Amino acid sequence: MSDGVRHPAVAGRFYPGDADILSRDVKSYVLPDKSPDIPADQAAVRPANQQKISALGCVVPHAGYMYSGYVAGAVYGALNIPKHVLILGPNHTGAGHPLAIMSEGAWETPLGAAQIDSALAQELLKRFALLGEDAEAHRTEHAIEVQLPFLQTLQPGFNFVPITIGTSQLEVLTALGLVLADVISKQPEPVMIVSSSDMNHYENDPITRIKDQKAIDRILALDAKGLSEAVRAEHISMCGVEPTVVMLTAVKKLGAESAQLVKYATSGDISGDRQRVVGYAGITVQ
Repeated sequence: MSDGVRHPAVAGRFYPGDADILSRDVKSYVLPDKSPDIPADQAAVRPANQQKISALGCVVPHAGYMYSGYVAGAVYGALNIPKHVLILGPNHTGAGHPLAIMSEGAWETPLGAAQIDSALAQELLKRFALLGEDAEAHRTEHAIEVQLPFLQTLQPGFNFVPITIGTSQLEVLTALGLVLADVISKQPEPVMIVSSSDMNHYENDPITRIKDQKAIDRILALDAKGLSEAVRAEHISMCGVEPTVVMLTAVKKLGAESAQLVKYATSGDISGDRQRVVGYAGITVQ
């Protein structure tokens, strides 16, 4: 961090560090029906009259783009993205505050600077005492950063609030979700909540798909508590279960009625290694 700007931590690793290549890749991922076996130049252009979804929330993966970019792109390409976005991600590093927010400045990617929505962030800090202002928790964390190029491409000029979640206490997660809903309901413009999460990790492909379906079923049922219970009971190593619990709690309070699985895949679909995979689910909630 310098001068209020968070510099990219994973550009050139999780996604291209060159702006032109990154822009080209993101645009290819958001094409409809984009799958690993469909070259970008052969994918059909999205019809101009195809209606996009105005979602209250979504679940998108955060692995390297070569593995999960086309799943994330399928979600973002289907959405009518508002100007204001709240992005929840897990704290993989363990650094910093367990509920870490940044309320000032900007995050930089090769595509430019994405501004933090200071007014929304400050209101959340005021309303939820367990949130802590902490840039250190975000400094090397990738889960939120990798979402930004998609948003920068599809909704230039958007602003956002980043929150990393490093606690699994259901009571705390539920309380945070309810506060998010209350604050968002009072905003003059729509705010979409993005939960950044991969699914089951490092088991074989058949087992991962079975386990992930159990978690996906709970998300599609808008069942935050049920998702938390299923992940623990079935030993599903979904790294963003806590952000997803918060998102589901918030959008349910905001009146969400349904969810849709846009795309599911595993890393084996790209690597060909079916013995040790990571699952990726792209889901919209409206």
